[in-house]
Amino acid sequence: MKSKQEATELLKKVRRIEIKARGLSEQVFAGQYQSAFRGRGMAFSEVRNYQIGDDVRDIDWNVTARYAHPFVKVFEEERELTVMLLVDMTGSTDFGTRVETKRELNAEIAATLAFSAIQNNDKVGAIFFTDQIELFIPARSGRKHILYLIRELLSFEPQRRATDLNVPLKYLNQLIKRRCTAFLISDFYQWDVDYSLPLSLSARRHDLIAIRTFDEGARTLPSLGLAHFLDAETGEERWIDTSSRRIARAWAEQVAEQEARFHNSCLRAGVDHIAVATNEDYVPALSKLFGRRP
Repeated sequence: MKSKQEATELLKKVRRIEIKARGLSEQVFAGQYQSAFRGRGMAFSEVRNYQIGDDVRDIDWNVTARYAHPFVKVFEEERELTVMLLVDMTGSTDFGTRVETKRELNAEIAATLAFSAIQNNDKVGAIFFTDQIELFIPARSGRKHILYLIRELLSFEPQRRATDLNVPLKYLNQLIKRRCTAFLISDFYQWDVDYSLPLSLSARRHDLIAIRTFDEGARTLPSLGLAHFLDAETGEERWIDTSSRRIARAWAEQVAEQEARFHNSCLRAGVDHIAVATNEDYVPALSKLFGRRP
């Protein structure tokens, strides 16, 4: 159970993220979000008298026959969407050497997307995952629901720490039958696995977008001499000579290979994707993502 001080600090974090995320969704992303993520299609609204220039394919022949005068069907876009946030809760997301941890960045991005969604009357749900489903939050609308979601993003303690991106993608496909917009927010730590197949399977059923968060401090190996390293997900410990140029070069090459694997997997799967560092403003990256949507 959290202490009173911890609860107070959590509420402050929730409020701070709410203020920032709401401001961005209302002032920056309002129009971009709506144009980037369209509704489910066109729904019948009403019939009206035929006017010159109307498409004859829209004529309602039953009503026309009844009143001996041409009537056409009027359609409106079904704007309401279901937005699902697939958020990484693994041990590696607790890492951060700059402004914030990857988990905190994940929470801010998810909150901004959530507020952008409810500004357009969309429903928002979430799937928290490690190598298992940690928490499912059904899609709902409204500020109260979004604040609950943000609190869980910041305070939820997962049971496991390892990564398996197949798990949330498979769960999404099985659980959400109707097409939705899904954001996969993760550091994609399990680099040696090619996720192009599960990504493509989900992208066929849903509008899937991948957002990779990373920390600049992990891209290069600092020269600290013999240092003790702990894998936050597996618990594996090892001593590494960080002053070795060969090891530093191998580290940098592996990071570059991992980043390329993420990019190429998304390209093969036809999935829109961006990468955001913990020490940079995520607004330009999200704005660019929204802007290039068809």
